[in-house]
Amino acid sequence: MQALSIWPLKFGFLVGSRLEFELDCSCFVVSTKTRKRQCFAEQACFGSISSLILVSNYRKGLAINPPSKILFLCEPKRNLLGSSVGVGWATEQREVSSEDSSSLDVDDSEPQAVNGGKETKSRVDVRELANSLRAAKTADDVDVVLKEKGELPLQVYCAMIRGFGKDKRLKPAIAVVDWLKRKKKESGGLIGPNLFIYNSLLGAMKQSSCFGEAEKILSGMEEEGIVPNIVTYNTLMVIHMEEGEFHKALEILDLVKEKGFEPSPVTYSTALLVYRRMEDGMGALNFFVELRERYSKREIGNDTDFNWEFEFVKFENFIGRICYQVMRRWLVKDENLTTKVLKLLNAMDNAGLKPSREEHERLIWACTREEHHVVGKELYKRIRERFPEISLSVCNHLIWLMGKAKKWWAALEIYEDLLDEGPEPNNLSYELVVSHFSILLSAASRRGIWRWGVRLLNKMEDKGLKPQSRHWNAVLVACSKASETAAAIQIFKGMVENGEKPTVISYGALLSALEKGKLYDEAFRVWNHMIKVGIEPNLHAYTIMASVLTGQQKFNLLETLLKEMALKGIEPSVVTYNAVISGCARNGLSGVAYEWFHRMRGENVEPNEITYEMLIEALANDAKPRLAYELHLKAQSEGLKLSSKPYDAVVKSAESYGATIDLNLLGPRPDKDKRA
Repeated sequence: MQALSIWPLKFGFLVGSRLEFELDCSCFVVSTKTRKRQCFAEQACFGSISSLILVSNYRKGLAINPPSKILFLCEPKRNLLGSSVGVGWATEQREVSSEDSSSLDVDDSEPQAVNGGKETKSRVDVRELANSLRAAKTADDVDVVLKEKGELPLQVYCAMIRGFGKDKRLKPAIAVVDWLKRKKKESGGLIGPNLFIYNSLLGAMKQSSCFGEAEKILSGMEEEGIVPNIVTYNTLMVIHMEEGEFHKALEILDLVKEKGFEPSPVTYSTALLVYRRMEDGMGALNFFVELRERYSKREIGNDTDFNWEFEFVKFENFIGRICYQVMRRWLVKDENLTTKVLKLLNAMDNAGLKPSREEHERLIWACTREEHHVVGKELYKRIRERFPEISLSVCNHLIWLMGKAKKWWAALEIYEDLLDEGPEPNNLSYELVVSHFSILLSAASRRGIWRWGVRLLNKMEDKGLKPQSRHWNAVLVACSKASETAAAIQIFKGMVENGEKPTVISYGALLSALEKGKLYDEAFRVWNHMIKVGIEPNLHAYTIMASVLTGQQKFNLLETLLKEMALKGIEPSVVTYNAVISGCARNGLSGVAYEWFHRMRGENVEPNEITYEMLIEALANDAKPRLAYELHLKAQSEGLKLSSKPYDAVVKSAESYGATIDLNLLGPRPDKDKRA
């Protein structure tokens, strides 16, 4: 046999889409006389040769002597990053290549041609032929185009059917199969649809997402006496999955075994994908573990068509990806599924699966609600234990999440890890932790827990966080509410020493603490210093000074203070008058307190429960039960709910001084000491 000089070839039929994979092929010319073979081509796209002439990428013919035969030995290219999963269906195409030598994908980069048959010797452009059938809806429409084409290889029809599926045109694909059925009857069975044609049609239906014809196609196969193969069942699994019939899809596994077929890697991958669609992470993991055990016992994977060791590497990667996706879906749902996430993480540990750091971090990013802090903390712990590094942005997200869940100490622990182990915290880390301290200090301020506030300030300084004015003010307010005058003075001094400029809130809190400690002279000095440094007092500061002046019984200065407020446009509030009335009450000046009560009414400032309670108690304790009784009735008529203290004071004063009051008008004694 004479030697041939040729180029590397790319084989394939055109139907409007690119080849999804390649096979390493060696093409040999085998002489019928010598039985010798010569390798003359490498790296060919998967295809099937049925006739005399194929066109290469160089668009030159390949001439072969008639006595010779073309033998293609193909082995799929393997890529560890690839997967036998049904997501892109590239692997399923590969399986089709091993079982369905007539099915072809098509490269649309160059128009390809195939010999039309033994009789016509004409070349057929498959792309052009498929385009001419795009609008076909019935077998008659197909016959109009194909009746003059003569006998064509079946792989041409397979290629066109698959192309129609990729173009999501199922009707012309069905029309071609119906036309082949007609031709089978007309030719006496010489030409007609075979298993590979039907598999191509099912694949087209899958790709076009038109699943309603599946049962009809299977019935047609049964009528034609065509027995499905593993590729058929794999496609059916996908169809059931896409229709949402997940249990039917998984039942195909049992059906495959009943029919005597050995499930392929694509079969198992599709089953895992079904669990993914069901968002059943535990089910997918259990399926994989059982599959791995069966493989270790050599119950499966004994056929040599696949490299099962390599396939299980891909299975392990795939199940890890599925578990990650399912957990992420659980985290973004409205319902709280944190327990399921933690269980699946533990189950993955037991199965020996080790998600990457990136997958851990992406799951942390999916934690956005308060209840997710448990998952976030667990994932953070795993990253710290298993990997040398962690993303700073992830740490910042966790600090934010812990704060949202009111787990401020956990947030502080993460910040401490950044300082000790890295990565180095940035401005966002600093601001997040400081904001958490602000929340804690605000809580301490509201509750008057001054010792806690002081500890928080010390903690901030220990961690290199400089307390700001609002933090010092929060502790000052807490000291004021707790009447801790000495502590308030120390905090104010510490604030100044640390370079923070006191604000009107700072001065107001200090004045309040001094007033409660009856350190009136110190309060005056603080007031004068505040005015000296140019800080304008607000209503709160004026109210405290009004209380200070009342405590000193300097009512002339109090009048001056009120006039100053009027000049600055600051109107005394009910709190201001209450401070004066309560100061008078504490000093036993019930008559003065009563005058200020009438004065506030004259200024159109409505008294509240505190006003009446303080005044009623002052009058009752100052031997004026009748006036206290009348004020109590007045408060009731205004719809105010007083506590039991003024009620008891009125009753006790009336009994002590022999005053006559009508308890029926006062009504029943309030059950609680506090106002409603």
